Order: sequence, then structure tokens, then C-alpha cells
Amino acid sequence: MALKSFRPLTPVLRFKSLPAFEEITKSKPHKKLLEVKKRSGGRNNRGRLTSRHIGGGHKHHYRKVDFKRRKHGVAAEVQGIEYDPNRSARIALIKYSDGEVAYILAPEGLRVGATVMSGPDAVPEIGNSLPLSAIPLGSSIHNIEIAPGRGGQIARSAGQQATLNNREAGYALVKLPSGEIRRIHETCFATIGQVGNVDHMNVSSGKAGRTRWLGRRPHVRGMVMNPIDHPMGGGQGKSKGGGGRHHPVSPWGQLAKGFKTRAKHKPSDRFIMERRRKK
Repeated sequence: MALKSFRPLTPVLRFKSLPAFEEITKSKPHKKLLEVKKRSGGRNNRGRLTSRHIGGGHKHHYRKVDFKRRKHGVAAEVQGIEYDPNRSARIALIKYSDGEVAYILAPEGLRVGATVMSGPDAVPEIGNSLPLSAIPLGSSIHNIEIAPGRGGQIARSAGQQATLNNREAGYALVKLPSGEIRRIHETCFATIGQVGNVDHMNVSSGKAGRTRWLGRRPHVRGMVMNPIDHPMGGGQGKSKGGGGRHHPVSPWGQLAKGFKTRAKHKPSDRFIMERRRKK
């Protein structure tokens, strides 16, 4: 994927870098694979604001993506690559030989007219979904299941890929994009290849308005607030909060740096072979 840059004729254009959408081949989504997406504005079922800086933005439908790749042993042809407003990755519309259509995540290098398949007997090629026991060691994979039959949950955003390092005692050792090495049962499915739209990380919107179109509201620093609004607010001049040195905290006083939020004894710890942050 290429990025589109602009001549710096205005301050907005100087740093703007947007996707060129060269890989998009189909502009309108398949209507039968759409559903209404309700927007909460960051509020829970009681109307309380639980996630800040969410609201506004353009209306869009949700695309029903098949993360399970449930149709095993049936070949499907790629009909088109589409833009999905709900995720950073592109999605591919595939049509099975029996006429059924579905959306899947579009890996890098998948082209219109290519054939994809899922199941233990599928060939380990780009876009095919196989159990970890049937994937060659050293392969780049994405859309990885954590539990068999649950559907892919790991490495689904743009440019993400994990590496299948080894297999032992019925488990596969997978190096995740974060650097963590994790044991995953070898019956779990994963898709071959790297998720497309690799240059997404280099996109620069250039202006605040485009961020608002995406449904993100302004994020105000706590240090510039008043003491009544934030623990780090107040103080004469540019202080670190409250007139004296204050460690960075959330609006509710929880430490923002260095405070471990993961449970100390989590059942899934036994599957982590190597942490992303080595001690």
C-alpha cells in the first residue's frame, strides 16, 4: 500500500499523509453482509460516561467479517478488496463454489481472482486458514485463535503478523507482534500471511477535523485542568500538578506509569513462555 503526500501549500497539507487506496477494487459493500452499528458515545447501559473522548464521527455500517473461517474444504474466489471503516485492515469479499459470500481480513499480497480455502487439508498459501499443526514452522500468520473454535483474536489489525516458532506436546509456540512468545493449542486455526495495509502506521491526518470524522473527540491533558477536575491540575505556571511534583495519574487517581494493571495470578499466565518485556 502506498501513501499519498501533498504539496505544503497550507499548514494542514504540510504534514498530511493519507492512504492512496490503490489496493481497493470494490467501492460499495455487499448489502447482505452489513448490519446496523449502534454508537454509544462512550456511555454504558446506564447512560454514564465510561470511555472518554468518544463521540460524533461519520455514520457507518458494521461489516460481518468471518474470523472463524468456518467453511472448511470449500474453495472460494476473491471478488474484491474493500475499505472497512471499522478497522485499520482491508477486507476481502470471497465467494464460495456453492454461491455463499463472506468477508475475510485481506492479507498483504492477496489479489482479486485468487483462490482461498480453510481447513486441515488446505495448502499453506497466503489467505488460507489452517490449524497450527499443519502450518510450516517459521511462517508468518495472522487472525490466530486463542481457543479452538472461538475465531481469530490475535494479529488482526493493519500490518500485523505473528511467527510460528515451534511445536511441542500438542502446543505451538507463537511469537506475537508484541514480542511475547505464547503457547497456543495446535488445533487452533490461523491464516497464512501478514495483514494488509502495512503503511497504516505512517498515516498522518494533518488536521484535527479528520480525527473528529473518525469519532474521536479532543483529549485534554490533566496538567492544564483545574484541581477540581484532575489530580494533576492547578499550580502556578507550568507545574507538574497541584503546585508540587505529582506522579502521572488518571482522573481518578490511578497511577498512569509503572502501575501493573494485569492480575497477579491469571490462569492464562501458564501459556506465556516469554514476556514482551523481559525482566
